[in-house]
Amino acid sequence: MTVWMTLVAAIVSEVAASLSLKAAMDNPAWYVVVVLGYLMSFFMLSRTLRGGMALGVAYGIWAASGVALTSILSSLIFGESMNLMKSAGIVLVIGGVLLVEIGSQKAAQQQYARQAQRPTPLPAEEPLRGEA
Repeated sequence: MTVWMTLVAAIVSEVAASLSLKAAMDNPAWYVVVVLGYLMSFFMLSRTLRGGMALGVAYGIWAASGVALTSILSSLIFGESMNLMKSAGIVLVIGGVLLVEIGSQKAAQQQYARQAQRPTPLPAEEPLRGEA
């Protein structure tokens, strides 16, 4: 599984757990989904980090996507209000996530370019036989 797939799994399980909190108010059996969802979310987020994704990028995308998706889905599933201000906030959150990702890619490219510009050291010359 790629780091992006593990991050998506972390986001989906976090959103499922968050939405289940609302359902658990009426039916406590949903708390099982809440606990399992959050455990799975943190497990998958840790696998994403272990896979090499930077913490700032992974956590930023995970948290922002969770907020946006939970807000949208709670509106659709539970009939919570969705107004222009809330919609604008979701757009800004998504824009922020994109900026973080673009910034991390540029930083990685710059680091790669700096490493590529470093001259490789030449091996030390050994004296020829009979010269010493």
